[in-house]
Formats: sequence, C-alpha cells, structure tokens
Amino acid sequence: MPVNDDVFAALAHPARREVLGILLDGPRAAGEIAERFDMRRPSLSEHLRVLREAGLVREERHGRNRVYSLEAAPLQEVFQWLSPYERHWHGE
Repeated sequence: MPVNDDVFAALAHPARREVLGILLDGPRAAGEIAERFDMRRPSLSEHLRVLREAGLVREERHGRNRVYSLEAAPLQEVFQWLSPYERHWHGE
C-alpha cells in the first residue's frame, strides 16, 4: 500500500515529530503539548492540524479542551515502505 504523501510532509518538520513523541505516552490536551514548546499557540495549532489531516493524530473534544492521541497506522505504512531499504542500513 503506498504511503500518503501528506504523512511524509507531516513527518518532515521536527516540531511535528516531537509532538508524536509526546503522544507516545498517551493522549494529551493541547495545552499540555503547548507547554513543551517555545512557540505561539497558533503555530502549534497549525502543526496539530497538519498531523490530524495526515491521519497521524486523532483529536477529541472534552468540554473546552482538545485532546490529541497518536494514530499509528500511517507510521506502520511508512515502516512497510522503508523495510526494503533496511538491508542497506546494515551495509549489505
């Protein structure tokens, strides 16, 4: 199955990769995620939107809070796409 180009585009930015790392430990409210970054909220919101549209995170509303969780399926597709190249990582 080909990987959606939006996934690669989302993964290209270090802040978005860091958000995914934060979500490895479980769902987090947008405010919790924001505390980990030195950027304005609108910038973080844009990064979260890109991740959501790429299918890498899910957003749920809990009252006034938006809670984000990791969606791993697109990462599995990236892994499957990369796996034929693995032998070259090991110098084979």
